[in-house]
Amino acid sequence: MLNYIWLTLVVLAVAIGGWADKLKDVTDGAFDGAKTAVTIALGLIGIMALWLGLMRLAERCGLVQRMARWLRPVMRRLFPDVPPEHPAMGSMLMNMAANMLGLGNAATPLGLRAMRDLESLNPRPGVASNAMCTFLAINTSSVQLIPATAIALLASAGSRQPTIIVGTALMATLCSTAVGITAVKLLEKMRAFRLPEIEPRPDRSAAIGEREIAPAPEETLAVEAPVGRAPWWGSALTMLLSLFFVALFVRMVWPGVFGLPLAPEAASQTGFVRGVNAISLLAIPFLLSFFPLYAAVRGVKVYEEFVEGAKEGFAVILKIIPFLVTMLVAINMFKGAGGIDLLTRWLTPVFAPLHFPPDLLPLSLMRPLSGGASLAIFTEMIQRLGPDNIVTLMAATIFGSTETTFYVVAVYFGAVGIKQTRHAIPAGLLADLAGIIAAVIICRAVLG
Repeated sequence: MLNYIWLTLVVLAVAIGGWADKLKDVTDGAFDGAKTAVTIALGLIGIMALWLGLMRLAERCGLVQRMARWLRPVMRRLFPDVPPEHPAMGSMLMNMAANMLGLGNAATPLGLRAMRDLESLNPRPGVASNAMCTFLAINTSSVQLIPATAIALLASAGSRQPTIIVGTALMATLCSTAVGITAVKLLEKMRAFRLPEIEPRPDRSAAIGEREIAPAPEETLAVEAPVGRAPWWGSALTMLLSLFFVALFVRMVWPGVFGLPLAPEAASQTGFVRGVNAISLLAIPFLLSFFPLYAAVRGVKVYEEFVEGAKEGFAVILKIIPFLVTMLVAINMFKGAGGIDLLTRWLTPVFAPLHFPPDLLPLSLMRPLSGGASLAIFTEMIQRLGPDNIVTLMAATIFGSTETTFYVVAVYFGAVGIKQTRHAIPAGLLADLAGIIAAVIICRAVLG
């Protein structure tokens, strides 16, 4: 699938650019895409090392296995091929939670770790497993509680109610997630996307980064059990830390409990919005302090284990760079040639009878391809139409409820060397389409 998409983008970029006398823009786009890919990858190294270090601590002290055990019924239905207490379950759960809260700096490293854990169960190297495709579909359509970037842009432009899109984005992502999961489960049964027969694999110990792929699921489950039980004072410390963050949450959402005034910017927000905002602010500090403390009181050597986990981040990023460069070069070439503008002109008459606003077409076409370009389009719409225009609010909902599918595919599958993506891209694009359609319908019903 990626072969055809990549070749089509490159050939169309050259053809359209040549016809429109934009070959210089095509060339500039290729070089800009290559530089952007490397810049993105280098920027991920530190964040990747941080979160893989924390995940190492969570595994060694048994937290990941415990989380997977709690949500075993749901995860078993979504990922029947993954053993219930496999480390991949915990990584996927934490990635989904980070995505829901809009914590992109945590979601990507956790997602990459989940893909590496899923690859350890994959008997077909280079071919995406059903679990990988399902995880990617959920990742690209994940339920969004707070579309923080869209709200910030509306607020900076002087919107009267920038948080009004919280409800519309939540409902739109619920629709896109339902469609994404349904699509990925149906498509995996189609003949065109069925898994190929397993070929003999002479060397199952090929490493991904610095971690070896185990030859059987049983060996991947051999993550060390908790080093020891927590003493009473250790349990008391973790409980005190948890209560401290609960108190911070209450102070941020209901400051009156502590005799404090409500901040002016929070006065117009509902309790739900303030609550989700508070969780978004407190989530990372809580994880950064709770995981090491929880591991330490159980006898884990937190410094040494954190360093061992952080080492994996560098190897993962190096593996991503070629895939990211390849995808962003093609996308930037197509954009530089004017391909998006051409598609917009062609599709406007088609969508006019459906009452789909023409102003939303550029954003809808660009969103699965490039986060930066779609952000620029959305910013221009706010300036041109105003922050409280219904079409602008539709665009904000689309921006907050869809994902850059091709970027996610390139990064996540590139991290584990997947070349045959099977039905992951069609399922992700169907989820994006459902999110876009739902955003327009819901905004018309709720805001129109």
